[in-house]
Amino acid sequence: MVESVQWNLSGSAVRDVWRFVPVEADMASLTQRSSGLVQRRTEASRNAADKERPAGQEDHEPRRGDEQEDDDSGDSKETRLTLMEEVLLLGLKDREGYTSFWNDCISSGLRGCMLIELALRGRLQLEACGMRRKSLLARKVICKSDAPTGDVLLDEALKHIKDTQPPETVQSWIELLSGETWNPLKLHYQLRNVRERLAKNLVEKGVLTTEKQNFLLFDMTTHPLTNNNIKQRLIKKVQEAVLDRWVNDAQRMDKRLLALIFLAHSSDVLENAFAPLLDEQYDLAMKRVRQLLELEPEGESIKTNANELLWAVVAAFTK
Repeated sequence: MVESVQWNLSGSAVRDVWRFVPVEADMASLTQRSSGLVQRRTEASRNAADKERPAGQEDHEPRRGDEQEDDDSGDSKETRLTLMEEVLLLGLKDREGYTSFWNDCISSGLRGCMLIELALRGRLQLEACGMRRKSLLARKVICKSDAPTGDVLLDEALKHIKDTQPPETVQSWIELLSGETWNPLKLHYQLRNVRERLAKNLVEKGVLTTEKQNFLLFDMTTHPLTNNNIKQRLIKKVQEAVLDRWVNDAQRMDKRLLALIFLAHSSDVLENAFAPLLDEQYDLAMKRVRQLLELEPEGESIKTNANELLWAVVAAFTK
C-alpha cells in the first residue's frame, strides 16, 4: 500500500513537471522571435553569430523559423485582422494608445477599407459598364450578396448599401459613411465611433488593451498595444511588399496587401511602417509606393483578374 502511494505521487510529480516544459519552451521561442526588417540593425550581428555556430547546431534555427512562418500564415481568429483593423493598428501609437490628433485622413480611409473589404469578400461590386463605358467614379456600388460577414461594422455598412435606392457611387459612400455630407436626410448613413469600435475588436483579439488617461479637462479611453508580435508582423509584411518581395506589377501583388498599402497611404499612416527602416531602404520603399500611386486606376481596373471596386476606391483617394 505504501509503495503504491509513493508510485502515484511520483507519477503525478512527473506529469506536473512535464506539463510545464512546453510553456517554458514557448516563452523561450517567443523571446527569440525576430521581427524581420523592423529589427534590421541586429540582423548583421545575428548572421555573424550563425557563421560562428558549429555545423551541428544549424538544424535547429531553420526549424524555429519555419514554426514562425506557420504562425504568421495561420488562420487563428485571434490574429486575423480586417483591412480597417490593420490601418488603425498602423496609426495607433503603441504606448499612448490613440491616433495622432492631427490626422484628419484616417476617418475616410477607414471607410474606404470597408468598401474594399466587402468587395474582397464577394459582397459588393460595381455596376456593369453597359454599351457606353463609364468611369470608375461614375459607376454605382451594387450589393452582390447580403450574407453576414461576422463583423458588425461591415454588416452595418453592407445593410446601408443594400437598402439604398438608387445606388450610390464609391465616392458618395465614403462621404456618407464618414458623415461628410451636406444632405441632412442622409446623415443616418454615418457609421459612428468607428475607431473606438475597431479598437475594441483589437482588444478582443488580444492585440490592444484598454486604459483611461486624463487630459486636463477630460478623461479619454485609450488602447495601448499589448501584443507587439502581431503589429511587428504587420509592419514586416508592408515593408517586404515594397522591398524584398517587390514584383513591379500591381496585378501580381496580393489584392489585400495592395489595398493595405494604398489605404494606409491615404490614411496618412504608411510612414509609420517605414519609420524603422534605414535611409536607403526608406527611400527605395517610398519610391516604389510612388510608382503604385502613379498607376492609372481606369487602366488597371480592366486588366485580367482586377477588382474594379478596389481600383474605384483608389481612384477616389488619388483623383
